[in-house]
Amino acid sequence: MSYIGRLAPSPTGAQHLGNARTFLVAWLACRQAGGELLLRIEDLDTPRTKLGAAEQAVEDLRWLGLDWDASNHEQSFTVQSNREERYSQILEHLKERNLVYPCTCSRSEVEQAASAPHESVLDGTIYPGTCSHRSSLDAAVLDRSGQKYAWRFRMPSGTHEWSDGLFGTQSLNAKELLGDFVVGRSYGVTAYQLAVVIDDHDFGINHVVRGNDLIFSTYRQNAIYHAMAWSPPAWLHVPLVVGTDGRRLAKRHGDTRLSMYREQGVLPEKMIGYLAETLGLTKDVSSISALELLASLGPNNDWIQRMTRDNIVFDPERH
Repeated sequence: MSYIGRLAPSPTGAQHLGNARTFLVAWLACRQAGGELLLRIEDLDTPRTKLGAAEQAVEDLRWLGLDWDASNHEQSFTVQSNREERYSQILEHLKERNLVYPCTCSRSEVEQAASAPHESVLDGTIYPGTCSHRSSLDAAVLDRSGQKYAWRFRMPSGTHEWSDGLFGTQSLNAKELLGDFVVGRSYGVTAYQLAVVIDDHDFGINHVVRGNDLIFSTYRQNAIYHAMAWSPPAWLHVPLVVGTDGRRLAKRHGDTRLSMYREQGVLPEKMIGYLAETLGLTKDVSSISALELLASLGPNNDWIQRMTRDNIVFDPERH
């Protein structure tokens, strides 16, 4: 089976150093395998989408020298907001099998009802199952009353296990430690967890490279794959670039936007060299193009196991 990977920037803000680092690994892994690399703009989080951010993300990738292949003969990339009809089709299928249920709980209600403190959980507050007694058919009653709700996926019980290309075997009881999760809204907006699974399946994505902040999302997405009898992709989660406080890069850590570096005249080869050094792929931050870095890795993918497994701290005082 040929390697098919993807780049999936979100236009909720400008792409930064951490995004570029993950994109570089995804590009290297796919190009080394002689595979096909697709581009998808994940713009479903409409309230947070920034005007012009999608176009800027495309320009950032081109500046870095990270190319991609056309998703079809008509366009060079896919935009999620154009695929809501397909998402709704799969959500209806899940409703028919009662694999999802309508949940009227607000975020504050979930946090108040959760059995564990918010700070102690793995990936957000664990949903306590308040509405899990409902059938998908109960949505009709809620619709008549005008009450808004979210569709939650019933996470299967038991231990879930999968393998990561960098971190190895991952295992936990996702029902107990992550809980049921949102896949859509009553007013027609599809949630990230469902949309990315449908997209990756429909476009034949069999290798996913992304940040390790999404490791716990893999349990959720694997559950959807299994429910649909679809084959999940191979997963590889890249350690993040974080601030000195240990949190993901954000405005509070200073300006790390790729567009800012472009505007300041930083050469893309310098950026690739910096990213490669932080990944453990080079011994220094010498300038190197993406193609030159790819050639230096050789024909085997043993470079993946050489990558650092720790998050990298970005200190604006030193960069």
